[in-house]
Amino acid sequence: METQVKYMWVVVFVVSMTIAGLNGVEATHDYYGPCGKHDIEKEAQKLSPCTYAAKYWRAPVSERCCAIIEKKLTNPGCLCAILQTRTAYDAGVRPEVAVTIPKRCNIAVRPVGHKCGGFPFV
Repeated sequence: METQVKYMWVVVFVVSMTIAGLNGVEATHDYYGPCGKHDIEKEAQKLSPCTYAAKYWRAPVSERCCAIIEKKLTNPGCLCAILQTRTAYDAGVRPEVAVTIPKRCNIAVRPVGHKCGGFPFV
């Protein structure tokens, strides 16, 4: 009888861990940040052609930068998160300047009014 109780506890433990594990796997989408599974610091490095334009209001914006920004604008939350990374900070990127890049690139579809760290995209 005592052996059956031990097995029953083992079965209950295994079933409960399986249920907990399945719920954890199901909920992992909440774990990822605004850029999904992408490493946000690596995504920030991809914006290196935009560094100068993200530091100075009147700096010219390269075509390469505009192409990258246009792609990133499909997810403005991701772009905003990238602008606030340590990589961007270390490069001297000023988010209040960086949010003006889409307009300076003449990108027609841009997230006007979407706030990024308190600074709205224009």
